[in-house]
Amino acid sequence: MGCHARVAVEKSAGTTARVVRMLKTEGVLHFTIPVKDLDRSEAFYTEILGMERVRRNDHMVFMRAAGKDCFVLTYSEKPIDPNPAGRHEIHSAFRVTAEEYDRAKTFLASKGISILKEEDRRSGTFQGRSAYFHDPDHNVIEIMHLVRGPVSEMEG
Repeated sequence: MGCHARVAVEKSAGTTARVVRMLKTEGVLHFTIPVKDLDRSEAFYTEILGMERVRRNDHMVFMRAAGKDCFVLTYSEKPIDPNPAGRHEIHSAFRVTAEEYDRAKTFLASKGISILKEEDRRSGTFQGRSAYFHDPDHNVIEIMHLVRGPVSEMEG
């Protein structure tokens, strides 16, 4: 089933199949990035990544990307260690223009932020140039100049 599937077939032993209507969401409201220091993380996401602070309380900073997409920096009592050393599979990704992608790499380097991995994907779900780096809590962030995607399995 693709991203737009709205029904599932439910069948239990000795019964006939019936169609069950699935939830119909309207999109992603926000996602959460765990952090250890709200002040440090807020500064990184506003001053380095250019995000907008919407609101803050004692354990969360609500952020907005590009004036529309939201995420929440949330204080984590547990250790933050999403990936084994040198890996990037668990990450948060943000879209940028082609011009901003090139500028961002130079800007990140000027701030002492190393690129973990860079690629120019010509196949797969999301296609384009991407760069991965760490935030202050070792969460992996990806910036991508998206030229095609999302591409479903059926589209190739």
